[in-house]
Amino acid sequence: MRRGRPGALPRGTAERTLTSVGTGEDAGRPDERYAGHGGTAPYPAGGERREASRLWHITLSVSGAESPLKEVRRALEQLAHDHPFLLTSRYAHDHAEIRYWEEARDLHDAAAVALRLWGEHRATAKLPPWEIVGLEVIDRETYHQRIAEGYGPPPASPVGVHPF
Repeated sequence: MRRGRPGALPRGTAERTLTSVGTGEDAGRPDERYAGHGGTAPYPAGGERREASRLWHITLSVSGAESPLKEVRRALEQLAHDHPFLLTSRYAHDHAEIRYWEEARDLHDAAAVALRLWGEHRATAKLPPWEIVGLEVIDRETYHQRIAEGYGPPPASPVGVHPF
């Protein structure tokens, strides 16, 4: 699989590359036709099996040595420009939190893509040399259930890059 982002592949991805799933009419919508197949379309147009995609809510936390706030904000704004699916970013001198939705076949793929996000964009967005210190990946249903029950994170609003 190959993730649909421009540029060279990052180190260590020769064995398994990730991809966003297709956007065909059944992508992301397992319905009763596929209910007995665990969300897998039995035989799409090409005759091969294809897994349906799901949406995953990602919260990525990074931290490290202090950096000037203006530089952190500019870098996160560039990251949002490069990765247009970012919902919101919060930042301080020494840490940041990025929240967005990722489309992937399963939690493993969503988490792997999320863990690569900071490193892949570090040079192009001029992100601080911080390390990932936290990752939460939850499916759409769990996210909305948490919000409805009042114990999850508030919806990512307002959208954009904001200080903590």
